[in-house]
Amino acid sequence: MWQERAACRELGSRLFFHPAGERGPEREARDAAAKEVCALCPVQRDCLRHALRVGEPFGVWGGLTEDERRRLRAVGGERSVLSSTA
Repeated sequence: MWQERAACRELGSRLFFHPAGERGPEREARDAAAKEVCALCPVQRDCLRHALRVGEPFGVWGGLTEDERRRLRAVGGERSVLSSTA
């Protein structure tokens, strides 16, 4: 499975899922750090496809936050991600 090759596999979830009520600079810094891990991950696209396919409501998946995935879905952009093979 793609999850076994994920760069985040051994990092735990705290980096990728914000605590309740986290806002502002703290959340932006945590999201940026999570995205740095995603940027180097060999299965980033698989992870993003998974999040879009199942509608993951929280966290950074495949380099996108929940708000970014929501915006992507709102404009229909998830279809290109889900249909791509690269």
